[in-house]
Amino acid sequence: MSETTASVAGAAPTASLASPAGSAVAEPVTVTARRRRARMALRGLQVLLALFYAIASALPKLIALPAAVEAFDQLGWGTAGMYIVGALELAGAVALLVPVLQSVAAIALSGLMVGAFVVQLTAFDGENAATPLVLIVPLALIAWARRDRNAELLRMVRGGK
Repeated sequence: MSETTASVAGAAPTASLASPAGSAVAEPVTVTARRRRARMALRGLQVLLALFYAIASALPKLIALPAAVEAFDQLGWGTAGMYIVGALELAGAVALLVPVLQSVAAIALSGLMVGAFVVQLTAFDGENAATPLVLIVPLALIAWARRDRNAELLRMVRGGK
């Protein structure tokens, strides 16, 4: 069995896949298609993280769920600290979905997770210390992948176009 592929100058690279029947089928896999799939996967990750921060993390604090109230009382931060952390998490969740704020939101939420990690180690004997560390990994990926938006945000803040 022989396989011949024609190359056109400037054409996107292609990959060949063998079909179950043994004949070769050319299946175009362009760099653009891979990038589009990567962007979609990253966007899906952002939506999942936003839902997690809004529903599973911020909501219990903002509606004063007894477990959240007890945890913040144990820290000595009271309900004011609980509401502040909940509001920061909710703001970060919303900002993860705003294109120009995505990288900054991921960085801010990572900072919040570093604080949560320290609190878990010091106040709660490391009971759930792995959770903030696990959440930092996808947040760092988002911050890096969306870093080009930081220049755009800076221009907006400075009042330029």
